[in-house]
Amino acid sequence: MAKVITIAQQKGGAGKTSLAAHLAAYWASNTNGIPKNGAIRDDPKHRSITLVDLDPQGSLSTWYQTREEKGVDLDAMSLRTGAGWKVNSEIQSAQKDSDLIIIDSPPHSETSTRIGIRHADIVVVPLQLSPMDIWATRSTMDLIKKERRPVLMVFNRVPARGKLAANLKDRLQGEDLPIARSTLGNRTAYASSLMTGKGVTETEPSSVAASEIRDLAQELLKRIQ
Repeated sequence: MAKVITIAQQKGGAGKTSLAAHLAAYWASNTNGIPKNGAIRDDPKHRSITLVDLDPQGSLSTWYQTREEKGVDLDAMSLRTGAGWKVNSEIQSAQKDSDLIIIDSPPHSETSTRIGIRHADIVVVPLQLSPMDIWATRSTMDLIKKERRPVLMVFNRVPARGKLAANLKDRLQGEDLPIARSTLGNRTAYASSLMTGKGVTETEPSSVAASEIRDLAQELLKRIQ
């Protein structure tokens, strides 16, 4: 079966979709490190990466369509969408014909988010450096705890200077919450690359932003292999 990474955050604006797109773009170009689903290795319909967009806003789908319109290679990537009762079947179907699934779950939708979490080998929870984001994350963490899934919290849009990230990280670790070693900075390179239907590892592979995505991607794979 394919490995499943679900990106979940009940609070909107945390950067879920951006993170899903950047990770997908990186792994689509670096499929050798992805655990292989031996059952479908010889299937001509096989794709290494399947994106599952559960968010009604469809931002991840729009990014994928932009990628397609601009002629960016999609040989290693496919897209599925779903809502309501279709969510479970879409995920199950994707597990049969891909190696790695990235689920972008919606904010403010407990049902779809819960299903996405239930299928996950690991749940990634992005959050920004503010007490509001940390407090709002509690409901997401409660869902993950109820489904008994592994979780990794990732600081996003971290400012270049200041001790806030370190202080909040220490606080959350003191509460025995799993915090990623990798953090993502507040960088324009992330947004500008998405506008072209690509990820930052494709548009600016030597940038600090690309290095951050690579580090997080490798950290995640180590946790699910």
